[in-house]
Amino acid sequence: MIIAIITVFIIGYLLIAFEHPLKINKSGTALLTGVIVWVMYLYAAPDLILNTSEKDFKHFLAITTGLESLPYAEQAIRFVVDYQILESIGDIAETLIFLIGAMIIVELIDAHGGFIFITNRITTKNKRKLLCMIATLTFFMSAVLDNLTTSIVMIMLISKLIGNYKERWVFGSIIIIAANSGGAWSPIGDITTIMLWVKGNISTSATIPHLILPCIVSALIPVLIIQRFLHGDISEPNNILHKEEDSFILKELKKKEKLSILILGIACLLFVPVFKTITHMPPFMGVLLGVGVLWCYTEIMYSRHSVPEDVKLRLSKIVHRIDGSTLLFFLGILLAVDALRHAGILNNFSTWLDTNIGNVYAVNLIIGTLSAIVDNVPLVAGAIGMYPIATESMIATASDPAYLMNFAQDGVFWQFLAYCAGVGGSMLIIGSAAGVVVMGLEKINFLWYLKHISWIAALGYLSGAIVYILQNMLF
Repeated sequence: MIIAIITVFIIGYLLIAFEHPLKINKSGTALLTGVIVWVMYLYAAPDLILNTSEKDFKHFLAITTGLESLPYAEQAIRFVVDYQILESIGDIAETLIFLIGAMIIVELIDAHGGFIFITNRITTKNKRKLLCMIATLTFFMSAVLDNLTTSIVMIMLISKLIGNYKERWVFGSIIIIAANSGGAWSPIGDITTIMLWVKGNISTSATIPHLILPCIVSALIPVLIIQRFLHGDISEPNNILHKEEDSFILKELKKKEKLSILILGIACLLFVPVFKTITHMPPFMGVLLGVGVLWCYTEIMYSRHSVPEDVKLRLSKIVHRIDGSTLLFFLGILLAVDALRHAGILNNFSTWLDTNIGNVYAVNLIIGTLSAIVDNVPLVAGAIGMYPIATESMIATASDPAYLMNFAQDGVFWQFLAYCAGVGGSMLIIGSAAGVVVMGLEKINFLWYLKHISWIAALGYLSGAIVYILQNMLF
């Protein structure tokens, strides 16, 4: 049954990777994979539980009445249904609720024209200067917003500035690299760092100072290389629109009202790590606080406007705009990975890596390379499932305490995993959410990216990795 579970998971993975040629939405594939893997594990549980979850199983039997008279197989099934699935859903819900809140805040800012204040600041026509400005803006925006949203905003910007589609492909490629690099050093910048942060594997105070320099290098190297091939000024589009969206409400709102939503929205996102540090509550509570603040603020703002109700962009309308398909994808893939963890498959794989490789840097570089081929979400979820956070008692009793310290909170393994999984996806255009959305919006050819950009992204990825390793060796 173990082989069958792995086979189904790999097939689901391949269907997700080849979403576009197969024309099957990856969210549907992920949900099918997650449910099927859990059903298969359910029927295999009687043969696996005593080896993989014996302690939790005995605790479940001790606190649950009415199970003593049931056959062992029935007890195992009840354990999976009433304990493991609910525990898994609870853990996944923390990540999903955080994403929902963050997506609502970003969508609210965008709907009210908040990002116009950022994009209108760029006026240069020189290719090299524009490339630096685009890369820098993308890098720091993706540390606060998610990579997907940042990529969309920046692609919208270059479409207004650049007429030649091949030039836009080059700038779009830098947007992919900068978005992935910028999201890796911030706990709220990329879904993988969000996952590690929510689970407690990394913290804000340690992640930012350790990863920001490697991430800067991973974005800077590609920018410097591509700059050497750029000369002169960009070619402007034939029809340049210098006005905002043709929206009645955007014309009615005052400039200071749009700016206030931008500032308040970004402040709410930046406050989440502070809220977690002060209250020790899960991050999703902090982002929900931000949603509540913005909701009340916009309600008060609209109460002062006499415009028709149907054109007001209240938060209750914005909720319908968030990408539910993406959320369902995360749900499905995280469910599948959790089933592998409970079945003991991930633990066996981690044991194999430790035995045959035994180096946290090499393991993460492999994970980062794989993230260029397949989605980094299940890779990071798998790593979290394979390696529990090492506690002081675990380290004290370990045969190799120095090695196990790499897996403590903010250990080398978790920090380097955040870097490798986030930045490694840039090596192929299908390796990250940013790459997929830019590919779709600009119709970038997969083989063009592979030929012209992949080697540059790989140099940036390896350069940043070397910087991180040297940091740990020297400091």
